[in-house]
Amino acid sequence: MSYIVGFFDRLQGLGVSVFMPLVILVLGLIFGLGFSKSLKAGLTVGIGFVGLNLVINQLLGTSLSPAVQAMVEKYNLALSVIDVGWPAAAAIALGSQIGVLIIPVGVLVNFLMLLTNTTQTLNVDIWNYWHFAFTGALTAIYTGSFAVGMIAAIINMIIIMVLADITAGKVEESLGIPGVSLPHGFSTAYAPIAMAFNWLIDKIPGVRDIDFNFENLREKIGILGEPMMIGSIIGLVIGIVAGYDVAGVLGLGVSLGAVLVLIPKMAAMLMEGLEPISEAAGEFIKKRFSNRGKMYIGLDSAIGVGHPVTLTIAYLLMPLALILAIALPGNKVMPFTDLSVLPFMILLIAPIVNNNGFRTLLIGIIFLIFGLYISTDLAPLITQAAMNVGFQMPEGANMISCISDGASPLTWALVNVNRFGTIGIVLVSIFAIALALWNRKRIIKEANELENN
Repeated sequence: MSYIVGFFDRLQGLGVSVFMPLVILVLGLIFGLGFSKSLKAGLTVGIGFVGLNLVINQLLGTSLSPAVQAMVEKYNLALSVIDVGWPAAAAIALGSQIGVLIIPVGVLVNFLMLLTNTTQTLNVDIWNYWHFAFTGALTAIYTGSFAVGMIAAIINMIIIMVLADITAGKVEESLGIPGVSLPHGFSTAYAPIAMAFNWLIDKIPGVRDIDFNFENLREKIGILGEPMMIGSIIGLVIGIVAGYDVAGVLGLGVSLGAVLVLIPKMAAMLMEGLEPISEAAGEFIKKRFSNRGKMYIGLDSAIGVGHPVTLTIAYLLMPLALILAIALPGNKVMPFTDLSVLPFMILLIAPIVNNNGFRTLLIGIIFLIFGLYISTDLAPLITQAAMNVGFQMPEGANMISCISDGASPLTWALVNVNRFGTIGIVLVSIFAIALALWNRKRIIKEANELENN
């Protein structure tokens, strides 16, 4: 087992921009695409991830985070729980006992689900298995049981895999990325809430007819409706509110405008690399397996954050998150480091609501409210998990939390179900198995319909 864990640790240590090309190359060879096409596809995907990381972590992070910090200092915004961000959360998760084993266990779970036809997704986004480890680590602390923690991590993955299958069609349609699903432990956990509120809005006369359609907006107001202009205008407003000087305001405007332009271009590179792999995978499955339906490659939800509706609404939600943090009674978390992950939180809203800007904004606000209360409730466990792995606490901080996964409704549910003791984890295990079997039935039905057509 130590050799297996070491092998996956070394793979993970390569980083996504190196690891993913290798994965795509191997998959292409397995699916019969040929070496040269597989290599080109892998390198294209790797370059796409390099570009995405540069835009998200460097351009967005280095331009937006200082503006948020300036707003916090200018308006004396202070709450007792510090948001340490997703990099810290990932380090805490992977440093736990659950984290040491999560990659080989996750690969095994995915293999068994594919073998039993309970998923259509080949989840190659191994780095983001940390989301499942995060849930497991908190559960292990809450229950005092490593076994229960590992069960919770596995249940989390099974549920996310099924949700990835269910939302894959909408992802393809909205984002224009064929053959891809998003088994992302944070983004996809919010999908059922988005579905529920979208259904509820459909039942409300008048409200159900409201639509901020960004494509129509672009046609009506010309250049002001272009992504670069929308990003720039929002950047200018945030810069002014943060108290920047003229140069700072203009610089932030250009930076956020650039993000809205560059991320879709990087996502297009990912699509270019993944398309031949997706087609080859479909042909491979069609020839060798029956009742499999369409197969998807599971990727990081970063490939979808460039959607104009998602990014525009995320920008609007960033200053609103600070206001809600102060206004909501009982909230103790001050959003800061993880404000840049808001596009990931609301990523699946736009596909689910058919790119309706009004619904995306409304449901995004609901997500923020849920998320702040969840991250407040989980803060003691996250703090303990951090201390267990020797995490260096920020100076003056008594408790820490995060928006990424610290605000995940699925993580919160899987931890708190243990309030009912053993019966709680047994019931959610039965639910996860039942959900997987339902998904199998859906997959077989879809496969039969494709075959008949």
